[in-house]
Amino acid sequence: QVQLVESGGGSVQFGQSLTLSCADSGFTRDWYAIGWFRQAPGKEREAVSVITRRDANKWYKESVKGRFTISRDTAKKTVYLRMDNVTPEDTAIYTCAATLAPMMDMGERSFDFWGQGTQVTVSS
Repeated sequence: QVQLVESGGGSVQFGQSLTLSCADSGFTRDWYAIGWFRQAPGKEREAVSVITRRDANKWYKESVKGRFTISRDTAKKTVYLRMDNVTPEDTAIYTCAATLAPMMDMGERSFDFWGQGTQVTVSS
């Protein structure tokens, strides 16, 4: 049974840093990509960053470019999202998701497996 488990969320202040982790288990074949999504109160869930397993190709939402860094450690079966210089607009539930095949787009439907999410709260 595939599981994705997020950790590292919490409360931080404006301008501080936070690193989220997404640990995977149960895959019977290599995942193609893992992405981080977030959902702020009253808003739709959106893709924040995605990384491919083989080539570590990365994609970032425009508003987090230069502040967030996604990385993967295949030996540890973990994908990380380092968040630097956070702002209150980054407050959301962050969830990681995996897909076994190349995505058509960065929408939720492109991803097959989802974690439970971790809360990130940024205060000003």
